[in-house]
Amino acid sequence: MYRTRFAPSPTGYLHLGHAFSALTAFEAARANDGEFILRIEDIDHTRSRPHFEAGIYEDLTWLGIEWQKPVLRQSEHLADYQAALDRLKEMGLLYADARTRKGEAEAALSAPQADDAALQTAPANPAWRLSLEAAREHLGARYEALAFMEKGEWQKADPAINGDVILGRKDIGVAYHLAVVIDDARQGITDIIRGHDLYDATHTQVLLQALLDLPTPRYHHHALLVDDQGRRLAKRKGSKSLRDYRHEGLTLAEIRAMITASARN
Repeated sequence: MYRTRFAPSPTGYLHLGHAFSALTAFEAARANDGEFILRIEDIDHTRSRPHFEAGIYEDLTWLGIEWQKPVLRQSEHLADYQAALDRLKEMGLLYADARTRKGEAEAALSAPQADDAALQTAPANPAWRLSLEAAREHLGARYEALAFMEKGEWQKADPAINGDVILGRKDIGVAYHLAVVIDDARQGITDIIRGHDLYDATHTQVLLQALLDLPTPRYHHHALLVDDQGRRLAKRKGSKSLRDYRHEGLTLAEIRAMITASARN
């Protein structure tokens, strides 16, 4: 069965870009006689808030979107992500990196010898990075054959685009890349429809799917909505929320017209 999903993080209110993505996925599910899944990606407990999650349900209902229940909340499945992280450690595919973000920035400007010294003196509780070298050795010929279907065409996956990504974070535990592939497999997602800003992430996620023996869905990365100045809509940039538009009395038809106009820019 065709099954797609919308997976927002409750770290702010949804904006027009989120509405575009959710509606695109919902309408694709209906057109293919499939299922639309809503997933709440709330592993970042430092930024997720209950009122933002409630706002997601309110906005999607107002948009006329219906989803399968119950809703999967990532915060209720942390043990599963940790088990996957431990499995990758046991496979020898991760390495510890105890640097802070500030330390990483400083290391980028330093010589390799200074970098090594910083790692030796860094505090405990490291982050865990995926070693592309170890992954390539583990998969052998399969590594070079990694690929995914994007808008109906096969594309070669190149995990080197993102380098040795962090999969185990010091602040919140597991990182986005690992949690999302676990949940896509768990929920039987066949088609992932999301913004083009996540296109590069696909290369890493396809690698993780291969390492963990998980299926690779089909992908469709759509264009991003922009404001009247050509800037991408984003929560962290203070883009106007759907909640704001609703409170101003805009109708669903007007919201759809705004989405269409933004998509053409």
